[in-house]
Amino acid sequence: MGFPEGFLWGAATASYQIEGAAREDGRTPSIWDTFSRTPGKVLNGDTGDVATDHYHRWKEDVASMARLGLGAYRFSISWSRVLPGGKPNQKGFDFYSRLVDELLENGISPVATLYHWDLPQELEDAGGWPERDTARRFADYAERVGRVLGDRVATWTTLNEPWCSAFLGYAAGVHAPGRTDPADALAAAHHLNLAHGLAVRALRGVVSPSARHSVTLNLHHLRGDAEAVRRADAVANRIFLDPMLGRGYPADLLADTAEITDWAFVRDGDAGVIAAPLDVLGVNYYSPTLVRVWDGTSPRESDDGHKQGAATPFVGCEGLDFVRQPGPYTAMGWPIDASGLEELLLRLHREYPDVPLMITENGAAFEDEVVDGRVRDERRVAYLRDHVAAAERACAAGVDLRGYFAWSLLDNFEWAYGYDRRFGLIHVDYGTGERTWKDSAFWYRDAIRASLASDAK
Repeated sequence: MGFPEGFLWGAATASYQIEGAAREDGRTPSIWDTFSRTPGKVLNGDTGDVATDHYHRWKEDVASMARLGLGAYRFSISWSRVLPGGKPNQKGFDFYSRLVDELLENGISPVATLYHWDLPQELEDAGGWPERDTARRFADYAERVGRVLGDRVATWTTLNEPWCSAFLGYAAGVHAPGRTDPADALAAAHHLNLAHGLAVRALRGVVSPSARHSVTLNLHHLRGDAEAVRRADAVANRIFLDPMLGRGYPADLLADTAEITDWAFVRDGDAGVIAAPLDVLGVNYYSPTLVRVWDGTSPRESDDGHKQGAATPFVGCEGLDFVRQPGPYTAMGWPIDASGLEELLLRLHREYPDVPLMITENGAAFEDEVVDGRVRDERRVAYLRDHVAAAERACAAGVDLRGYFAWSLLDNFEWAYGYDRRFGLIHVDYGTGERTWKDSAFWYRDAIRASLASDAK
């Protein structure tokens, strides 16, 4: 396998999706607790109240990581668990401290994500991400977590997929908090950017100087008409990439959204704060997106890969069609196309050449069943194999790629789809909590071993 020496192999999860223990040890509700408990918001009325019970089974899960041979584990911290009501909760901090220590004892590098969509409900009640104060509160939260775990966490990720937080949560309404105001979505995007920069600044003041600082973006790999790609790319990708990497907001984004907002929420000095230096950029990729300019007469197409809501999450792109692509598809309805990952990595390397990259999520959901104690998930094995090969080709082409994290370590609460979609390398029986390795877990273990053996040579 042609990956650079020191290439990091890992797996990823998120707090609300796996921890459970929603009302234990001082934890208070997040927006996802509220959203999932609202009738009609989540498939089958599922909630993350129990999830995979990782809060109680974390040692078992770390043991599985060690057997997989993971070099790193990307997890997220529940803001509501460590700072319920804005006050430090020692039991919450102790949980993550024990987890980090157990990872280190097993030779697994901790990669901590501070925000994976679970805003404390009291902050949403105060206005949520469209309010500037939420960014300040996030920086305070980051500093408090950094003071507790900063001597042991190797990589800090401020935000996971802020596009989803802003546009699925505040424009389309299909994610928590379920609001549908395009102007609020754009304000939320800016304040998430600001929160990222403030958090990097706060962390650098309290954590180990050797720690790496990052953010993870779900970058849409767009194909189709040039004008359609430009418009979608502005609000899907460059709204975060450009300000975070020191270029400010794209002029075409501001023009495309001028009828929605005047962007008055951007203040002098924000650009410099948002552009806090990064050590690595996390990239989440699952499938490409095909767009075209609507011709004004044909039936509209909205196959953008996200659950359909009352409005489009692609604010300012109402004149575009999101076109269904040829299969095969995953259980999410997403087309399987590994070439998109290679092309996305090459694009980032070409346009932002000085930024090291890391694939922080990549995986697929399928209808998995345990039969005679085994989960034969050949399609997931093929998906992972082809995407790892695409990453390898990108490295060969000169991309500075530092690692690959499979999504996900475990089957889990898949947001608005509840427990109906399974992404895990490890199958979870949601009635008993029993874990069963899928064939993909054994494949991934062997792929990691092969890569490490190649390094040793």
